[in-house]
Amino acid sequence: MDHSLVTTNIQLDGYRVVKNLGVVRGIVVRSRSLIGNIGAGFQILFGGNITLYTQLCEQTRRDAFEIMLQHAQQLGANSVLAFRYDATEIMGGVTEVLAYGTACVVEKI
Repeated sequence: MDHSLVTTNIQLDGYRVVKNLGVVRGIVVRSRSLIGNIGAGFQILFGGNITLYTQLCEQTRRDAFEIMLQHAQQLGANSVLAFRYDATEIMGGVTEVLAYGTACVVEKI
């Protein structure tokens, strides 16, 4: 799916919605390894950006996004509107990241 056809808006400029296929989602549940937590612990001691956690978050969001796009494609969509992320801590050190939106078939105006 063309990433330019995924938007947080409820419409896509230059396109019209031909068909609404419903909500799609991509869910990923992740935790950091013990070694990763130790490495991040050292970064915490010195302050600033905790790059090990930043990388984990970026990868998790990317994975959830791609799973959502796969779900949309399975339904026959070529676009996702009203796209959002959500995250919930399930337990200490374990977080769910959800990417969701409305799968649509759009065509150029």
